[in-house]
Amino acid sequence: MASFVTSNSRSLKGSIRVPGDKSISHRSIMLGSLATGTTKVSGFLQGEDSLATLNAFKEMGVSIERNGSDVTIHGVGMHGLKAPTNALNLGNSGTSMRLMSGLLSAQSFDSELCGDESLSKRPMERVIKPLRQMGADISGPNSKPPLSIHGGNDLSAIEYTLPVASAQIKSCILLAGLYSKGHTTVIENGISRDHTERMLKGFGYQVQTSPNKISIEGGGSLKACNIEV
Repeated sequence: MASFVTSNSRSLKGSIRVPGDKSISHRSIMLGSLATGTTKVSGFLQGEDSLATLNAFKEMGVSIERNGSDVTIHGVGMHGLKAPTNALNLGNSGTSMRLMSGLLSAQSFDSELCGDESLSKRPMERVIKPLRQMGADISGPNSKPPLSIHGGNDLSAIEYTLPVASAQIKSCILLAGLYSKGHTTVIENGISRDHTERMLKGFGYQVQTSPNKISIEGGGSLKACNIEV
């Protein structure tokens, strides 16, 4: 049997940093792109999913600089996104597709969201249904990706009760609600993550929250901020 003999060594000193949260990394790019001013993000998760979101917004004309986990986003404002020249390939990121479907449904241009083989098999009916109720023109084969979104539609606010607790569906509706006429309200029957609500407030947007209800009024603006993920 092998044995090892060790002697006392000096104490370890230094600092470590765990990888950044993926959900916050996604939303940092989305909200920072829509904000007025420059948003600086530290601790951005350098994973395929969050990078898919980053690259998608670059394809829509947002200037984004990345140095490792430090990201600088030069926001274009609520109405500054440009039509992408090609379909936005989101890889395997369901978060990107669900959240961006809400955001892009409110834009003036057409867009298409696609992904890899795995993402193309995932149902998107739970985001398509409320978005259509708001007036969005969004469709996909059997309600699956790729999703085609025809822009230029005026969205109307809705009150929507989630069929299941889902931060992604909730966030999709809230992002569309930023552009909708009136108060958009999402009612939850269970607890889901509240990254979007918290981050909207961090970007200076008015959000009304109660234990099971979130409400925003469309037509506001986002102000750039610094984010440590």
